[in-house]
Amino acid sequence: MKWGLLLLTLSNFAFAADAQFSGKRDLNVSAIIMFVLFVLATLGITYWAAKRTKTAKDFYTAGGGITGFQNGLAIAGDYMSAASFLGISGLVYLKGFDGLIYSIGFLVGWPIILFLVAEQLRNLGKYTFSDVASYRLQQTPIRVLAALGSLATVALYLIAQMVGAGQLIQILFGLDYEYAVIMVGILMILYVTFGGMLATTWVQIIKAVLLLSGASFMAIMIMYKVGFSFETLFSQAVAAKKTIAIMAPGGLVSDPISAISLGIALMFGTAGLPHILMRFFTVSDAKEARKSVFFATGFIGYFYILTFIIGFGAIVLLTNDPTYLDPVKGGIIGGGNMSAIHTAHAIGGNLFLGFISAVAFATILAVVSGLTLAGASAVSHDLYANVFARGRVDEMTEMRVSKYSTIALGIVAIILGIAFEKQNIAFMVGLAFAIAASANFPILFLSMFWRKLTTRGAVYGGSLGLFTAIVLVILSKAVWVDVLGNKTAIYAYGNPALFSMTVAFFGIWIISLMDNSESAAKEIAAFDHQYIRSQTGIGAEGSSSH
Repeated sequence: MKWGLLLLTLSNFAFAADAQFSGKRDLNVSAIIMFVLFVLATLGITYWAAKRTKTAKDFYTAGGGITGFQNGLAIAGDYMSAASFLGISGLVYLKGFDGLIYSIGFLVGWPIILFLVAEQLRNLGKYTFSDVASYRLQQTPIRVLAALGSLATVALYLIAQMVGAGQLIQILFGLDYEYAVIMVGILMILYVTFGGMLATTWVQIIKAVLLLSGASFMAIMIMYKVGFSFETLFSQAVAAKKTIAIMAPGGLVSDPISAISLGIALMFGTAGLPHILMRFFTVSDAKEARKSVFFATGFIGYFYILTFIIGFGAIVLLTNDPTYLDPVKGGIIGGGNMSAIHTAHAIGGNLFLGFISAVAFATILAVVSGLTLAGASAVSHDLYANVFARGRVDEMTEMRVSKYSTIALGIVAIILGIAFEKQNIAFMVGLAFAIAASANFPILFLSMFWRKLTTRGAVYGGSLGLFTAIVLVILSKAVWVDVLGNKTAIYAYGNPALFSMTVAFFGIWIISLMDNSESAAKEIAAFDHQYIRSQTGIGAEGSSSH
């Protein structure tokens, strides 16, 4: 009952705000009905999950009872974000062929997770990836660094989702962007605070099925309009844009350093995303973790093929249609990020626009829920329970801290979402991947596979990588020029990963080798025990070998 009242309040707020701030577009009633139905359904799931979330294990990992197939769908739902659906389609619409670099980059990280990370992570960890990183190293400094890396990644990733959500609801309700972002932030806080991982998982599974179905229909209809001929699709796109340049590389990433740096970020950053790594603890054992990645890779690979078709379809259908063009600002209404939404309307009218809008909103809510849960876990499990309380804390207190953290992260996400309104969301996620590749992945990878890693090396080298990545992001055009208003960027390239990840690996390597302390000798000696557990699962939580 209370969920229904809350949604009614949000709906009334939306319509009242529209009456006050209208003048953008007429309300799309069918879209709003489907949108409200989805929100009602997900709030129902949250209510159901809240009654089953009793312990910290339930809250963080859904009790470890998710199957490999379910988790694969949930991972796909978590990973196929607004940046993927809205951002990549938007980049292809704006830049053509070069948008494909994000599709490929987002996908190629999955074999690394499948062969190097998933099984070992499930065997060594409990709730977060810092459980693995700190397995044989000193708890306090490693967990602090891992939590900071997680929070930096989560913050940048959340910006992209909030921007996408704000622009989507702005078009759907005619609502001011700021109010749209606030509305999404409130719903996000509710899902995570009350439902935990169980609610988040099922929202992600439902959203993955809806998104794959909707994107498949869009791609099929686009191909139907061009006689199922890619040659026709591309030639019509070239004719619409009046330039062959959209079929050539260099429109988006114009120099080799930026291209390599972006590729490294997307490839290795995937294996350092805290909200993705956290999903491997929701399954019963390492075998199910492997299955999760196998299914997720298939779903995600198929989806990225669809986004490329949708992006070129948007060029053909929208470029010269005044229905979708903004007469004041130029370009399409809502900016390039909304090209997939307008394409849905061009294909199936208001009804299909309503469905795709609801799916896109589901996409955003599922991902922000996973992100917020990962960020809250970093604060409550890593920082509060294991650093400040040094493990002497009961589960209920830890869960309460996690819920407070969720509220704080929601407020931060709202503020950052408003500040970064004009940024392309796929680009913003690329920066989040750069942070993950520079801070999280090197520590996680070396802690599992390099015997000589020491706490001192991990902390100093990882901190260098994190600091370098954050500084270069601030000095890049995205922040230094577009947000802070300076004339030229100090860091000339679009992505910092090539430099920051190199700094991290080199720093960890050289400082670990120079560490001759007594604690370092013990950490090196403990590697064999860790390696046996990571490969066999003996002693792992939920393992049959236990």
